[in-house]
Amino acid sequence: MIPDSLKQCLLNVDGQQQITWQGRDIVLFKMAWGEMAISLQGAQVLHFQPTDDTGWLWVTPTPQALPGAIRGGIPLCWPWFGDERYADESPDRSGPFHGLARHAQWRLDAVDDHAEGIEVHLSPVDSLHSQLTARVVVQANAQRLNVELISENIGETPVKTSGALHTYLAVNDVHQCRLEGLAGARYLDKLRGFAEDEQQGILAIRGAVDRIYHTNETVVLNDGQRTLRIAKQSSDSTVVWHPDSELPSDTPTEAARHFFCVEAANTRLDPVWLVPGAQHLLGTTLSRG
Repeated sequence: MIPDSLKQCLLNVDGQQQITWQGRDIVLFKMAWGEMAISLQGAQVLHFQPTDDTGWLWVTPTPQALPGAIRGGIPLCWPWFGDERYADESPDRSGPFHGLARHAQWRLDAVDDHAEGIEVHLSPVDSLHSQLTARVVVQANAQRLNVELISENIGETPVKTSGALHTYLAVNDVHQCRLEGLAGARYLDKLRGFAEDEQQGILAIRGAVDRIYHTNETVVLNDGQRTLRIAKQSSDSTVVWHPDSELPSDTPTEAARHFFCVEAANTRLDPVWLVPGAQHLLGTTLSRG
């Protein structure tokens, strides 16, 4: 579910095309398997839609002006998640919420287009960390969308980092959603001062939710009209979020009914320590249920 203005841009695309939308450079793909849109601000997948389906991702119809980030799609939270800024980069704990990557300009390094789908490689135009580099690989076909955020320590000392693939899933009505696969998982409830609790059965959304589940399991989201599987790699934190009525300024009330965030993450529960020369791949895979 994307804004009409971006949807209109996709109508006349055949193959790959770069456009400017909301002041950002956007790369559009429209091929036999479906369509996709990636913003070069943040290397952010904004849209993915197989040919015989509706869009799997949600984007606000009223995005912030630059230099703000676009709410929706799959923003990158890197090199920290939330406000977990680390001393090597931010000794005064300054810096944007959810890190630097989602505001930065990225470049398109390579596109491998083949019969069954596409693979896209991106990297930041400018360095975002004194010791870490990042790159993103996006793989899409008619059955699934896979996004990988790869970090590497090119420095000389170990580095602690966290992050997330902050996925905004398009849903018919958030209050009809059911999330399976979390039963028995312990979680931190951010709305109760990070109080710890345990999930009982299926998660149904009745109001605001902001939880970090300590699990690496695949989950299944059903909104009454579509079922999606959300798998992940190298992540022991699953973040589940919806603000209910406490909406961000860039999110209209009616539009907010149509997204639900399920995020592959590394958080305070499973931060990543990278020794010099080491890499870490954080991945999320969306597929039909």
